Parts: sequence; structure tokens; C-alpha cells
Amino acid sequence: MTDPRGAHGPQDPQGPGGPQEPGGAASADRPLQVETHGLDVIRDSERKGTPRTLFWPWFGANVSVLGMSYGAFALGFGISFRQALAVGIVGIVFSFLLCGFVAVAGKRGSAPTMVLSRAAYGVRGNRLPSAVSWMLTVGWETVLVALAALATATVFDRLGWSGGTSTKAVALILVGTLTVVVGVMGFDLIMRLQTVITVVTGVLTLVYVGLVADDVHWGAVSAIPAGSAQEFIGALVFMMTGFGLGWVNAAADYSRYLPRSSSGRGVIGWTTFGASAAPLLLLLFGLLLAGSSADLAAAVAADPIGALTILLPTWFLVPFAVVAVLGLVGGAVLDIYSSGLALLSAGLRVPRPVAALVDGVLMIAGSVYIVFVADDFLGPFMGFLTTLGVPVAAWCGIMLADLALRRRDYDESDLYRPDGRYGDIPALPLLLTLAATALGWGLVTNASADWLEWQGYLLGPLGLGGRSGSWAYANLGVLAALALGFVGTLTPGRARIRAQETPRTVPTA
Repeated sequence: MTDPRGAHGPQDPQGPGGPQEPGGAASADRPLQVETHGLDVIRDSERKGTPRTLFWPWFGANVSVLGMSYGAFALGFGISFRQALAVGIVGIVFSFLLCGFVAVAGKRGSAPTMVLSRAAYGVRGNRLPSAVSWMLTVGWETVLVALAALATATVFDRLGWSGGTSTKAVALILVGTLTVVVGVMGFDLIMRLQTVITVVTGVLTLVYVGLVADDVHWGAVSAIPAGSAQEFIGALVFMMTGFGLGWVNAAADYSRYLPRSSSGRGVIGWTTFGASAAPLLLLLFGLLLAGSSADLAAAVAADPIGALTILLPTWFLVPFAVVAVLGLVGGAVLDIYSSGLALLSAGLRVPRPVAALVDGVLMIAGSVYIVFVADDFLGPFMGFLTTLGVPVAAWCGIMLADLALRRRDYDESDLYRPDGRYGDIPALPLLLTLAATALGWGLVTNASADWLEWQGYLLGPLGLGGRSGSWAYANLGVLAALALGFVGTLTPGRARIRAQETPRTVPTA
């Protein structure tokens, strides 16, 4: 007889899931409760919804007005409006398309992203990418909550109220508490909240666009000179790491609640469309605004959200604060949910709500540093994205190649057994991840972050001009890590995956 597939959802001994409760698409007539699912598999009886329901969490998480600030970030690379628009379209859509591909693994395996990754890395070997994933998601949620506090303080200043330390502290407590509560409650509340955020922020963002449209000056925008190929590539990589590559390690956390029969193309399409739609429109308008005013572009580097209030009439400042905070919370709650799952996958033995709470404490501590200590936002932010973007890109390449080679659904039971078909600590994916990361860090630079000056050590030996040459800020390392991870897995991994998918026989008495 063949080995059973574990369709009823094994519990992970490294991250208890607790009692099984309904956790599919949010139902308005079901009372809210704390989600007890951890790293366990979602049972078929609990899986519901259609791929189009993925639109809501992904749109709600990416509709933040922070997307407009990326217009100033892109032009800051020294490229023209047309180049920046091309960079945005390619970088945003392609990076979220990667999320769509990874999301397919969720409906094929019913488990969180960083559990499904065990098929490629082994059960305990997967702790390395899980730890990196955890750092990335905690970093992102910290940045988003800090930005919400800074934006609130800026609005208070514009209104003539106190926007000092006390206002920032109160805003930080309120936003942080909301994020932690929703993250602890889990999937059901997240899905309901994201629907509300999508509608409210969508409407108010359109109002914002209408109010500041007169501040767009096409003559100034079109006069921005074109940049070099190196600057173009640098902006492209920044867009990829700022958008889809910041989410790819969590892409299956929501599709795992869909029925197995769901269309794979639908999962890819709705994930990509939901995540890309708002950032593309916001980036376009952000490019027009930043290209029209050098002062606005400079202000965005220090306060990416608050700087956008410069153009607003006083009466819309409070609604703007609402849309800004809600948009940032939408991204933060998805991050804290996924960071908790990544922490469990990295080996912490606590229930999922406790893991989310631990991440929340770290998030608030990091936000306090950004809001009250750090003098510059953009430099450390770019350094953070690029540095962690390299190993995440390597993981993404390995995960995508592994997924492309598979012809069968995951054996869910073996995802939790070190002696199962996926192994415990296979050497190839771990060595490949380390090699791709070493290559990637050698091809990126972060001059604006002193603690990262050691990067870029391969730019000189490879004839790319060194840390001060024309390729120094192209951030080729992210693309190199992604490519090496994918190609390095595609050929040698074929035989390993075929062996994993061979039905096992169980001897009978």
C-alpha cells in the first residue's frame, strides 16, 4: 500500500497549532476568535473560498500612500520619469508575480510558506531561511508602524497641534497595539480588516490625488534627464526588493486556506493583480509629484508619508492621516502574522499567538528607535532592503525551481518528519543559499549605512569599478542571488525531487 498523504493536517512538534478551528475565508456570521492554527496543515474541510478572495489581503496590504513616496525614491537614483515608470512597472509586476508563483504552493500543501519550504531545504535545514524570513518581516512591520507614527506627528504639526514626542509616543502605542492585536487574533480578523482598509483607503487616496493634481507640472517632470543603465538597474532592484521580494516569503500563508481544486492560474493572477494594482497607480502619481518639486522629493527621504501633506489643504489633513495609518497597518498586520509563522518555523516552540506577540514587542522596540533615535530614514531603509533582499532572493530562486520541478502535491506528513522523504539537513540547498548570498553581498553597496560598508567586495575583482564605480549602486547582487538560486536548483534538484515523489510502499504483515 502507498504511504498516506496526511490529509487531515499533522501538528508540527516545533510549533504547536492547537485545536483545529475554522480558518478559511472570513465569514461575517462567525464570531471572531483567536486563530489557533500555527504551522499545522489546514484540513480539507476547513478550506474554502476562491482565488479571487486573495485580492483583498494583497490589495489592502499594498494600498498604502507609501507607494507614492517610491516615486521620489526611484527618481533619487538619477533616472528620468520614463525610466522610473518603466522600472516601476517591471519591478512591481515581476516581483509580485514571483509571489503569485509561490502562492500556488499554499493551495498544493495547505501549510505556511516557510513550512512548505522544508520540501526544498529539509525539515531542520529550513530553519536558516526561516530565520532570514523572520528578520525581514519583523523589519518591515517595524518600518510601517514607525512611518505611521511619524505621519501622525506631521499631520498634528500642520494642524497647529503638538506634533512632538508625546504625540509620536501615543501614535506609536495606538498603531502598535492595533497591529499586535490583529496579528494575534489571526487570519479571520485580518481578512475582515483588509476588506475595510481596501475600501476606505482606496476612496480617500483618490480624493488625495484629486486635491494635489494641480501641483503636477509636466514640463518639470519631462525635463528630468535620463540616467545610465547602471542607475536604471539599481532603481529596478530597489523596486523589486521594496515590493514583491519583501512579500515573497509569506506568499503562501493565505492561499493555504483555498481548496485544493482552486485554479493555479487564478491564484497567480489574483495575487499578482491584487498586490500590484495599487502600487502601480500610486507610483505613477508619486513620480509626477516628486518630478514636479525637488523640495518635495527631498522631504520624502526624511518623512516618506508626512512629506505628502505639504500639498494638502488643512481640512483634508485628518482624512489623510486616516488613509495613511490604515494603509500602513494593512501591511503591518500581514507582516506580523507571517513573521510569527516564520519564527515558529525557525524553531521556537510556542503557540502562534505567542509568537505574534513576541514579534510585536520587537516591532515596537524597533519603531521607538526609528522614531526617536534615528536621524535618517532612507539610508538605513535602503540598506535593510538590499541586505536582506539578497538571501531572500536566493531562497526565492531555490523555492521557485523546486516548485517548478514538482508534479505532485506535497506529502504534508513528511513536511514535519526529519526522517521523511524531504530529509533533515540536505547540503545542496543550504550551500547554494550561502554561495548565492555571498555572491549577492559582494555585488551590492550601501554607502548611506555605515554598518554595511563591507559589502561590494566583488565589484573590484570582477572589473565593475569597485565600490565607487559606475556599477556600485546597481545592486546586481539581488538579481545574481535570485538567478543562482534558481539555476543551481533546477538541474541538480531534478533527481532529488523525483525520488521524493516516488510513492513509498509500506510493508504489510
